[in-house]
Amino acid sequence: MPDQLARVISASLGTRVAWFLARLLLVSAYVVGGVAKLADWPAAVAEQAHFGMTPPAFWANLTITVELVGAGLILSGRLVWLGAGLLGGFTLLAAFVANDFWNMAGEARFHAANAFFEHLGLVGAFILAARLAPPRPVISADS
Repeated sequence: MPDQLARVISASLGTRVAWFLARLLLVSAYVVGGVAKLADWPAAVAEQAHFGMTPPAFWANLTITVELVGAGLILSGRLVWLGAGLLGGFTLLAAFVANDFWNMAGEARFHAANAFFEHLGLVGAFILAARLAPPRPVISADS
């Protein structure tokens, strides 16, 4: 029974639907975040100012672009490596900017450290997504 269950799970995880759902779950926060920032531009700019990013409007625009373009590439299944690189790099930088637990104490340090290491886990997931994505040529001589 355990071997049969393992085969069923393995076969299910190998489907195109499972691969798409995994990518959707991975980028869902970035899609929601990008859309929310577009819907409330003043809050997006204020968020960047809060983290000391200057000029904040430039960084808000760049954040929205990276979140939506990176997520779109990953969801499309094309250039997944590029989308994963954009979001992975963004997430790594954000971890250091927004979760500098080494400069904090008490409960704030605890929460920031947790968020920092969660961000590192996401970076690892983006590396895996880039590595596991089926290769697709952007331009083929045969097309």
